[in-house]
Amino acid sequence: MLFEEKTLSVEEIYNGRMLKLEKQTVELPDGRQTTREVVKHPGAVAVMAVKENKVLLLKQFRKAMDEVLIEVPAGKVEPGEDRIKTAGRELIEETGLEAGQLEHLYDFYVSPGFCDELISLYRADDLKESSQYEADADEFIELFWLPFDEIPRLLSSGEVRDAKTILSLQWLLLNYNNSK
Repeated sequence: MLFEEKTLSVEEIYNGRMLKLEKQTVELPDGRQTTREVVKHPGAVAVMAVKENKVLLLKQFRKAMDEVLIEVPAGKVEPGEDRIKTAGRELIEETGLEAGQLEHLYDFYVSPGFCDELISLYRADDLKESSQYEADADEFIELFWLPFDEIPRLLSSGEVRDAKTILSLQWLLLNYNNSK
């Protein structure tokens, strides 16, 4: 069975500093035409900083949800920036820590039904205070270290509703015995 949809035209609806919205006219595999609304995003990284059987999490207000979320450090990939560089930069910007080692774990789409955002998940080890730390003026963040053995409780409590963080914590649970 064919699954591909052929793009016939693209109309830009919005172009902002963080994302772009397009209305695409496509031809379906059976020849019919329809439209797709697609959010174009430059991509992001998420960083799971770990030490002494603990993972670094943060609390941050997210306007889109109008609530404080518990998250792993993360941020948008800048144009032309390698994702591993983004991971190192975002870790410093959000936590004041530098990683002696960054390991790429996997990539995943956030919501592929309408958005092309791809997040790369990294594990950060050998952490030290950064001399380059300067918090972003528009970010208000509270950091806390969560022991690995408290991850199941936190996940089952429903307090974590951010997908990249849930995936990160579940990765730690699956790989707990191999963690530093």
